[in-house]
Amino acid sequence: MGRTESQRGEDLMDFLSISHGASSDRGRRDRNEDFFGAVTPEDRLLDTRGILVAIADGVSGNTGGREAAEYTVRSVLSDYYATPETWGIPNSLDKLLSAANRWLLAQKGSLTGMASTVSLLVLKGDRYTIAHVGDTRIYLRRGESLTLLTTDHVWEGPELRHVLKRAVGLDQHLTVDYSEGQLREKDVFLLVTDGVWERLGQKRMHEILNLHENPERSAKVLVEQALASGGQDNATAQVVKIESLGRGMLLEGRDLPLPPRLKVGQKLDGYEILEIMHDSRETILYKVREESSRKHFVLKTLQPSMQQDEKACSSLLTEEWLGKRIQSHYFPQVVPASSGKRTALYYVMTWHDGATLAAHIESGRHFPVVEARQIGIRLAKGLAALHRLNIIHRDIKPDNILLGEDGKLRILDLGVALNPALNAEENDANPGTPSYMAPERIKGEEATFGSDLYSVGVTLYHLLTRKYPYGEIEPFQHPRFPDPVPPTRYRPDIPGWFEAIILKAVQRNPSHRYEFPEALLLDLELGEQPAFQSPSSPKRSRPSVWQIAAVLSVLLNLFLLYLAGIG
Repeated sequence: MGRTESQRGEDLMDFLSISHGASSDRGRRDRNEDFFGAVTPEDRLLDTRGILVAIADGVSGNTGGREAAEYTVRSVLSDYYATPETWGIPNSLDKLLSAANRWLLAQKGSLTGMASTVSLLVLKGDRYTIAHVGDTRIYLRRGESLTLLTTDHVWEGPELRHVLKRAVGLDQHLTVDYSEGQLREKDVFLLVTDGVWERLGQKRMHEILNLHENPERSAKVLVEQALASGGQDNATAQVVKIESLGRGMLLEGRDLPLPPRLKVGQKLDGYEILEIMHDSRETILYKVREESSRKHFVLKTLQPSMQQDEKACSSLLTEEWLGKRIQSHYFPQVVPASSGKRTALYYVMTWHDGATLAAHIESGRHFPVVEARQIGIRLAKGLAALHRLNIIHRDIKPDNILLGEDGKLRILDLGVALNPALNAEENDANPGTPSYMAPERIKGEEATFGSDLYSVGVTLYHLLTRKYPYGEIEPFQHPRFPDPVPPTRYRPDIPGWFEAIILKAVQRNPSHRYEFPEALLLDLELGEQPAFQSPSSPKRSRPSVWQIAAVLSVLLNLFLLYLAGIG
């Protein structure tokens, strides 16, 4: 079913729209060491990554100033849209600027002093994000006021006002300022180098912006006036005007109705219902068969009564959006819907025969230590793939871990996953299962990679002992967290090194836990090593040859003294 011209027009109104102008002049310098650029991508990337505007000023007096400014801007503009969509904007910019910083430092042998200031502006939906290093500046004109949004990184004192404390390529450790805020229609952003703002001052720049509403004209006049007022330095200005706001993350299927409650044998968009797998207060999971391929899939949707719950509908679409971006065999894969085929709000993922760890536990299955270790290794690998995308699962537990008949482990249910690329309101405040939640999360603190690893530790503990390290925790309970009970109290066959790993994972203090899945994975793969011996059962080392010889020598001397005494 195609979309009407009216609907297409409405879709265009969903996306952020700007007008942009820029001007740059070398002034009375031999060459222009400023560099600037902007990218407005196609609709999908405009929705997920936004518009990127950049300005840089190569450090004056160095042979590589221009090259540093150009490289910094070009590398960020070209690579930003290749970063994972699940990375938050500051995370993406920080990694790119750190990479540019390392590259510039590595070139110091060929070009002296390759360093540059840089100010970046990302406009996405109805918000803006700023990344800034140095003394280029970003201003915001809103209504009748012009506000400086950045801080100059220069040394204090009149004689040091041009000496930078921070710049890309200046030091091994690059610290970037980040800030963000809400956009409004008709906002005007001004990005300028010191050749403009220092000569004109904030009041004069504000007057020029008010006098010339066209961004291209504004930028040109700002540069001309800066040079006409006696400016000797390079002068660059970019002006960005917000014409219309976007709606934030636009998730495919947001306008679709929920399907009615379906029975076995009924069909929906070419899928035949085979079984109702899960039926809760909010969600329904069906096992379905695709008519065209005869393959089995899982169809997830909401209860029809949730139709007016915008938050629940948005969460389902968010879960689909995240699932599409996880390409790992440790997770079910989301099946892309054919254009125009989906008539209701649901999504489809691959079906895998098998049973969850919870089902195995309920059936009374005993897990040997060797198998539990392998489950831990695969869980760590799965979470490593998830965390590299900057996604926190927030509900790791036996119910959400599938052991497939194909021998593979898969992590299920991204329904409460946390990702900074999505709007804050699309993430529930504190979801999860209390017995598997880290102590700080029960207190209301935000989830971290480490809190996911805490849940892995509790899962392994429960898998082996059918107990919990701090006892079972009920919802709305305010538990105390004394020292965790060692799992060997219930399973003496657990080796000391494995117990040490589990106890480290479930420490109540986050700083004493594993911070990244790769660290947990390394410990599990190394296995029985001296570093992992339990403090309660240290491994005794054999005495050396020299120690034995020393003891025998002492005994011999004592014996000789004894004989001498008799004589």
